[in-house]
Amino acid sequence: MDKHNFVTIADLSREKILYMIRLSEEFLRHPNREILKGKVVATLFYEPSTRTRLSFETAANRLGARVIGFSDAKASSVSKGETLKDTILMVSNYADVIVMRHYIEGAAQYAGEIAPVPIINAGDGAHQHPSQCMLDLFTIHQTQSSLENLTISLVGDLKYGRTVHSLLMAMRHFNPSFHFVAPEELSMPAEYKLYCKEHGIKYEEHLDLNDEVISTSDIIYMTRVQKERFSDLMEYERVKNIYILKSDMLVNAKSNMRILHPLPRVNEIDYDVDDNPHAYYIQQARNGLYAREAIICDVLGITLDEIINDDTIID
Repeated sequence: MDKHNFVTIADLSREKILYMIRLSEEFLRHPNREILKGKVVATLFYEPSTRTRLSFETAANRLGARVIGFSDAKASSVSKGETLKDTILMVSNYADVIVMRHYIEGAAQYAGEIAPVPIINAGDGAHQHPSQCMLDLFTIHQTQSSLENLTISLVGDLKYGRTVHSLLMAMRHFNPSFHFVAPEELSMPAEYKLYCKEHGIKYEEHLDLNDEVISTSDIIYMTRVQKERFSDLMEYERVKNIYILKSDMLVNAKSNMRILHPLPRVNEIDYDVDDNPHAYYIQQARNGLYAREAIICDVLGITLDEIINDDTIID
């Protein structure tokens, strides 16, 4: 079997995205299995993470695999000066698949080119976050029963937010309309607006999260302003509280509208929204387990038919 990486959402066809959603649905039905018994999954996190790391490690454990790795590069030989290449080649000796988060854009692509085992990108700088995108697509499909012809509002940090960049590219297959809601300092980068024009993706830009945007949206995708991406803390202070979604802002929202957030949130979604029927970000985070089970199995060459006919299910 040829080695199969999962490093960018841009490579996924419409058919592959829908296939991965079907895989995720199977794991939603039966998350506990031993289909990966005897396999080892390495998680190499050069940046802090809670949901992504824990959901990948939980996915591996629920599939019967063992997990090795690090959640702090300072606790590895990286602190001694070991290069990314040497770390990847060394860990490849011990694991069947490597899940990697790195602060440098393109690090996962590079690792995928040199590693003899599959690489899964768990986020690289401000570039992409394809596994988050996969769980977002699964969640959108789950709440809307389709990915077709949806209006999606992306709100907050559209400059550094790798989750919105990945989602934008993945949705190109499904005729979306986007609202880009951001201050000028955090607006969608020109390269992604050019991507929209090249792929016929409709979008409008807004400075305010107003009633018109909210009332026409099928999905409102909130993002936090990422302090760690700013070199100028004064700039961060100016924009950190610019959008705060409150429950009373949702009175004219469509009944099917759902609010998503890749988490963690700071204060961009008020806690009074948590009990609103439009809120779906906690369920979205839970879906990360099923989507990441699907990704791990897919890169290891395990097919949908094998998952459906799997006799290692643990009830």
